[in-house]
Formats: sequence, structure tokens, C-alpha cells
Amino acid sequence: MNAMEVVGVRIEMPSNQPIILLKEISGTRFLPIWVGAVEATAIAFAQQGVQPPRPLTHDLVKTILDTVGASLEQIVITKVQDGIFFAELVLALENRAELRISARPSDAIAIALRTQSSIYATEEILQAAGIEIPSGDTGSEVQDSNEEVERFREFLDQVNPEDFFG
Repeated sequence: MNAMEVVGVRIEMPSNQPIILLKEISGTRFLPIWVGAVEATAIAFAQQGVQPPRPLTHDLVKTILDTVGASLEQIVITKVQDGIFFAELVLALENRAELRISARPSDAIAIALRTQSSIYATEEILQAAGIEIPSGDTGSEVQDSNEEVERFREFLDQVNPEDFFG
């Protein structure tokens, strides 16, 4: 499995479809996942530390986990099938048992950000849907996340969802 980090949320034009961009922490691949507007907002709120006046659904899930003594150990983006991404929440229960629950990646990411849990993607999904965005810096690692986001924006201007699932 490959550790991932959330680079950001962006609106893909001209479809106005929100996309979340994950980046391999120890690699060069990115994973764009098209998400719904509500989930994109929930992810952006968590990234920016915004506290809505009333808890969002993902805040409620975090509260339930805390209340019942479970913790979200990690989420795993497991596969993509017919253009639909799948994920699992990996929970640790009080009795040390592990529980895996199927989830949409957007919900899993929103909960992971709220619980400060690790985000992973399988090698298979990165091979199937991961992309390498050219850095234009002769192959050296990009240190500035603003540069990564800008390269991602340029990439989005030229890509369609169908490019990944032909």
C-alpha cells in the first residue's frame, strides 16, 4: 500500500465537477478522484479547519467513533471499477479487533481528515488510475505544494474523466 496525502480540492472545467487530488507521499504519482459537491465542501472544510455551526455528517461519524471507543486507523482506496472508486475504513475497536467498512472515497477522506488518520491507496489502483504530473524541474522532487497544485490545475485543463476509464 502507498501512503497518500490530500493535495487539495478543485473544480474541473467545463463540467464543474469537483475533484480531490491525492499525492503519493513517497512517490511521484497523483490520484484524481471525482467527488460530489457536498463531499468536496466537507473535505475542503476539514483541510482549512472550518467549523460549521452544526456538525456535518463526517463530524457526526467522528463523534460516534469517539463515543463508542473506536478509532479510525486508516482508510484505503482499494479499487476503481467502471469509473467508480471504492474505499475501506479500517477501524480499531476497544477489544483490539479490526473492522473494515466499505465507503465512498470522498466520505472516507473527509472522515480521515477529521480524525487525522492515514490515507492509503493500493498499488493496483495507482497503476490503474494514478498519473504522473510532469514537474518541469528535470525530475527533482517538488518541495512547494503550491507548485503541485498549480501543475494539477494545468493538468485538469486538459483532462476528462473518460481519459482514465476508456
